[in-house]
Amino acid sequence: MNKWNRLFGVKLRFHPLFSIVILLSILAGYFIETATLFGIVLIHELGHVMAAKNFGWRVKEIQLLPFGGVAVVEELASVPAWQEIIVTLSGPLQNGIMMVAAMALQATGVISGEWSAYFIQANLFVALFNLLPILPLDGGKIMQSLLSLWLPYQRVIVLSCVASLVLSVVLIAAAVLHIIYGGFQLNLFIIGLFLFYSNWYAYKGMSYHFMRFLIHRGNTLNRLMRQGTLAQPIVVDGRRKVTEIVRLFMREKYHLVYVMDERGAIRVVLPEQPLLQTYFNESKRGSAISELFM
Repeated sequence: MNKWNRLFGVKLRFHPLFSIVILLSILAGYFIETATLFGIVLIHELGHVMAAKNFGWRVKEIQLLPFGGVAVVEELASVPAWQEIIVTLSGPLQNGIMMVAAMALQATGVISGEWSAYFIQANLFVALFNLLPILPLDGGKIMQSLLSLWLPYQRVIVLSCVASLVLSVVLIAAAVLHIIYGGFQLNLFIIGLFLFYSNWYAYKGMSYHFMRFLIHRGNTLNRLMRQGTLAQPIVVDGRRKVTEIVRLFMREKYHLVYVMDERGAIRVVLPEQPLLQTYFNESKRGSAISELFM
């Protein structure tokens, strides 16, 4: 691997649209502004990387995208939600630190007021835009982490994807409607289209996302049992299919499944592990739980 496309041992990957945006900015005579924005985005992403590595996460790469960047990690809902929120907020935190540093340098006369104003404005834009509740922006990840504290994870995936698609359309519509107020917002339009495409692709791959969550579920269960946890009951009747029950699993909970009969009596109590093993057998996942365990 070429050492020039790595930073702190993490691979850097430039999205083609990001490269086009950079080239167009340079051709338009905004090299200094573009270089500054590139540095801001990179430091923002390094904030995510350093926080993730501090928790022992495996960081695959930093993707630089038209709207900023994304730190790609191996962990997917197999770590505590609070860790995920801290890692996500570590990016905007870097923007806040850079803004304070710029104010201090301007006050001491080290940098000019004009450049400091642009630097602060650019940091504020990157931080606030990334906090929009749209995946894969930081705000979308925080939204997904918070939802996972109260809802089954399969439902979290669906809701976050649908919300991200709707808000991506809102961005596109805002760019088009801006024509009425003085001009077409090309950058916002391109970003909106990119986010819509990214979330449409994620929407179609929700089953893959959920399967990855279940595959890593063993690590989560081991962590919960090591630290000690209260079991979250799931109450079903024997006619419910294994697939339907697994979709009720929550990210931060260990479940015991109570299977009831028609009279409301408990027929069997199942931990998660045998249900997960059954689900991974494609020939059995569509079977009623009574056919397999009663």
